[in-house]
Amino acid sequence: MTRPPAPRGPAQDVAAFLEKLARTPALRPARGKPGRLIFAVDATASRQPSWDRACALTGEMFLATRDLGGLAVSLCYWRGFMEFAATPFLTDGAELARRMSGVACLGGQTQILRALRHALAETRRDKVGAMVLVGDAVEEDVDALCHAAGELGLFGTPVFCFHEGGNPVAGNAFRQIAKVSGGAYAPFDSAAADTLKELLRAVAVYAAGGRGALGALPGPVAARIAGQLPAPGRSR
Repeated sequence: MTRPPAPRGPAQDVAAFLEKLARTPALRPARGKPGRLIFAVDATASRQPSWDRACALTGEMFLATRDLGGLAVSLCYWRGFMEFAATPFLTDGAELARRMSGVACLGGQTQILRALRHALAETRRDKVGAMVLVGDAVEEDVDALCHAAGELGLFGTPVFCFHEGGNPVAGNAFRQIAKVSGGAYAPFDSAAADTLKELLRAVAVYAAGGRGALGALPGPVAARIAGQLPAPGRSR
């Protein structure tokens, strides 16, 4: 009798995310322009501890891309009663962290669709290399979310969903958003700051320099990805 496969743990899920990231199409930012990344974070009440950790990690994204032409990040977040905000695209990690540290999480419903539509409007104006979506809940119509994510995919803007916690409804929605946009999904433990740091760093490098830059990234993440990059000229 064939046994069902053993369930995957967080480490395997992160490895699968990095493998999918390595197979995504390479990005080629315009010469002299930093890669653009939208960093969308749930700022409802349950997210305060992770918000504080994300504030501390924002500088890592900029440091990882300074030799690749740089990175411009727009932070967007939702909280409270229909409150949604987005910063300009910032190229200074300290400024982004300062703006994030001034935000207090506040109870409310998720507004992921609004964030996806914001990303669509931005990439129509000027290419957005990638979108990072960090959250622990999804309280919206999944079909509408996937439609917007699919539109982002048509513009070549993948969504990388980082799911905190074990909510299965949210996990299913985030997986679908990632899939239809051409991005990837990875869960992370709220106490595992190093995992979130690796994921943010990997996507920042991807947004700034594409698969080639990602393959040259030093450290364990680079080693894990480099062996899985497709050969030049091969489709994923």
